[in-house]
Amino acid sequence: MTGRPLELSVEGLRYETDGRTLLDGIALTARPGETVGVVGPNGSGKTTLLRCVYGALRPTAGRVLLDGADASALGVRERARRVAVVPQDAGGTFGLTVGEVVSMGRSPHKRFWEQDGPDDRRRVARALETVGVSALAGRRFDGLSGGERQRALVARALVQEPGLLALDEPTNHLDIRYQLEVLGLVRRLPVTGLLVLHDLNLAACFCDRLYVLADGRVVAEGPPREVLTQELLAEVYGVATRIAVHPATGAPSIVYLPEQPAGPVPETGLG
Repeated sequence: MTGRPLELSVEGLRYETDGRTLLDGIALTARPGETVGVVGPNGSGKTTLLRCVYGALRPTAGRVLLDGADASALGVRERARRVAVVPQDAGGTFGLTVGEVVSMGRSPHKRFWEQDGPDDRRRVARALETVGVSALAGRRFDGLSGGERQRALVARALVQEPGLLALDEPTNHLDIRYQLEVLGLVRRLPVTGLLVLHDLNLAACFCDRLYVLADGRVVAEGPPREVLTQELLAEVYGVATRIAVHPATGAPSIVYLPEQPAGPVPETGLG
């Protein structure tokens, strides 16, 4: 259901717009078959980085390499055969059924206006089954719940047969069961994964390595157990935490501490 896992290298990536620098000298690697997470507070540049990787934005400076080849030199269709995207929101799907949206992932493998063949339909059916939305194939995509839409977008990415799967907040709108299923699926697929995540405990559990962004720069990189420290989370997120090793997974387990009042507790007048 996927192609051969690719190696991703991001070298000196810089992105500027409207006089602002959103990314400043980003260096990142993902080895074939790795699942790499990008974390950081809102506005740190995570989605901008992902969009530069899959080609929605053109960097001001620096390069994105796929198996050593400059991605900017690839045509749109060739790049789409190598990199599939699960965005936060899906545009251009109004009035389409779930099956039609998922089948759009076959476009890079077909000639312009070519209809789906039996092999395409088999791949779409298998992807729908893999993410648990086979029963929704005939439903309108824009009538689905947020979680159902997210799983359908994962299925669309799978039928694209990528070597690199880029996911922007793939657990948005998903309940706990499907958060675990979707991230577990990414881990099991023979594909290189690049995930933007807000949930640090999920990132610690499912990612081989993490890159922590702040103000458009990488401030930490490495395995979750080395990166997710109380000191770093206090510096980057401004929160107090306690971190232990989860007894079942061996991954860091983060507990967020409530903010302490900065003075005596005021009288409430309640007895």
